[in-house]
Amino acid sequence: MPARPFLKWVGGKGQLLPELLRRTPPAFGRYHEPFVGGGAFFFSLWNQQRLRQGAVLSDMNHDLIACYYTVRDQVDDLIAMLQVHRAHAHDRDYFYDLRSWDREPDFEQRTAVEKAARVIFLNRTCYNGLYRLNQKGKFNTPFGYYKKPLIVDEENMREVSRALQDVELRQGDFADVLDHAEAGDFVYFDPPYVPLSPTASFTHYTRRGFGEAEQHRLVEVLGELAARGCYVMLSNSSTDLTRQLYHPNTIPGLCAQTVRASRKINCDGTKRGFVDELIACNYDLNLNEVQQGVDPCVPASG
Repeated sequence: MPARPFLKWVGGKGQLLPELLRRTPPAFGRYHEPFVGGGAFFFSLWNQQRLRQGAVLSDMNHDLIACYYTVRDQVDDLIAMLQVHRAHAHDRDYFYDLRSWDREPDFEQRTAVEKAARVIFLNRTCYNGLYRLNQKGKFNTPFGYYKKPLIVDEENMREVSRALQDVELRQGDFADVLDHAEAGDFVYFDPPYVPLSPTASFTHYTRRGFGEAEQHRLVEVLGELAARGCYVMLSNSSTDLTRQLYHPNTIPGLCAQTVRASRKINCDGTKRGFVDELIACNYDLNLNEVQQGVDPCVPASG
């Protein structure tokens, strides 16, 4: 059974995977993903046995990385706790009681398994599966109404745990990748997307948010990695800002292409559909050669 994301996550790459996989270097060193989120791309690469030299998964979201640790190291206990929660999948009061844990003074005394099971349960039962924090860093998405929410998929959880066994997990800023990425490594960035409109903004995966200044800082990090000789790929929304940021004039050798992707999460159902997204790579890439199995990738020189 292939491993799949165990969390629903805004900006999940399920619909974009074919385009990302077509652009993946055929051979590379370690794999780094500084905005791991649900990890759809990582799991796809692992399922295809393309992570021969290991992986480093990281994110600024502390709860998310703690959850990955628990799935990797304590999957049996986590499954048992989720089976308890599963009996309350339709209980609104139970949901809000669990959600309130991070407002309580003894929250930090909760075990890693309790915290991870809470994150997964809330993720599976909250409105639209939307992980959102308020300015105080507290989870504040309301209860969602689902007929059959999948609280625990034991088979997949065990496969995910297996996929994570040789993975280095880190909690921290995306720029920390500069501390450990080396020439020949493959780095994939999937940051909170630049909003398509002023009312479409959603960047609060962490209490800090992710605004335009962070998007500019990300370009600087990408440029440093490219100069180091890393293979770098990034996905983002296709906007005037991103087309300006990810232009060959900004980073030598960078190639950015627009692709169509499905928008999964929007509070207005009429706005769910296909949108343009941008994928940028710092290596030469002939997609026809990729399909034929020829290595088209040469890291850009610094």
